[in-house]
Amino acid sequence: MSSTFTGQHLRLSIFGQSHSEAVGMTLDGLPAGIPVDLDELQSFLNRRAPGRNDWSTPRREEDRPEFLCGLKDGFTCGAPLSAIIRNSNTRPKDYSQLKITPRPGHADYTAEVKYRGFQDYSGGGHFSGRLTAPLCIAGGIVKQALKERGIAVDARIKAIAGIVDVSPFAASVAGKEFPVADDKIGEQMREAIAKARAEGDSVGGVVECVVRGLPAGIGEPMFDGLENQIARMVFAIPAVKGIEFGAGFAAAGLRGSENNDAFCVQDGRIETVTNNAGGILGGISTGMPVVFRAAIKPTPSIAKEQQSVNLNSMEPSALRIEGRHDPCIVPRAVPVIEAAAAIAITDLILGESTWN
Repeated sequence: MSSTFTGQHLRLSIFGQSHSEAVGMTLDGLPAGIPVDLDELQSFLNRRAPGRNDWSTPRREEDRPEFLCGLKDGFTCGAPLSAIIRNSNTRPKDYSQLKITPRPGHADYTAEVKYRGFQDYSGGGHFSGRLTAPLCIAGGIVKQALKERGIAVDARIKAIAGIVDVSPFAASVAGKEFPVADDKIGEQMREAIAKARAEGDSVGGVVECVVRGLPAGIGEPMFDGLENQIARMVFAIPAVKGIEFGAGFAAAGLRGSENNDAFCVQDGRIETVTNNAGGILGGISTGMPVVFRAAIKPTPSIAKEQQSVNLNSMEPSALRIEGRHDPCIVPRAVPVIEAAAAIAITDLILGESTWN
């Protein structure tokens, strides 16, 4: 299995399975001397951790990282940075039937074909959303490094179950238990999640991410563009099914005169009047906020009976999934989106003089 991001300067490897002894990551390429606040990192990981509220899985994990190497007296030392999170609340027996009956919407069938039946199917194995925990270790650390340089990476829930938060995303919502800009809209979303859970079903939604403070000139044309790198990292998150930048797909319905962002001078710097480009032109940052949205699919593990097949008999088989699952993964995906974006941006910035 290839679970390594090889960027221009960073190399990130994710390892472990949902019910293995631990999940972890190794991040290579970070310069020495970057301060790491472990309390701040823990607060970031807690935003993603399971079992904290009514709209997440009952599986509760502490998600406390254990650093094996790469840190010295609170700073990166230049060596590869490696950390694990131990799995403690596992119930592999809940997944015994999946060896021969793949879950619709999951990677059970494709993994069975590719790895010839040797994959770990408990909790989804290496394909589980559990693997976003070590992704958040790496992302949480580089978010701190970006913050030191005046670059903030913030995300929020934009929509759940078709209910859209249209309020401007003017400030971080990281301190909120349910990360929306409009709390009244957030309550409607929570009701939709509760309704889906009561019916044995699940709902999806959209996460919006804004990167503020990124200077103009970051990124490359063609294959190493800022959009390309962010999209590559975001699609590593198992539940993501789409991404758009700025006006996104809505730009296809506009005229050029409507979609183009007029340039202006504001306080001695070049800005644009609007930001339909999402802060990126030609794969390179414009200096305006980088804005993108990621579509998150409904959690495929649901309590309703579903149609599957028996891989041994090759006959239809009804499947009722057991185990503990999120009725909506969107709230817990918010910090993961931030982590993915921060890693992609840091990789591109490391080669620029703006890092030092």
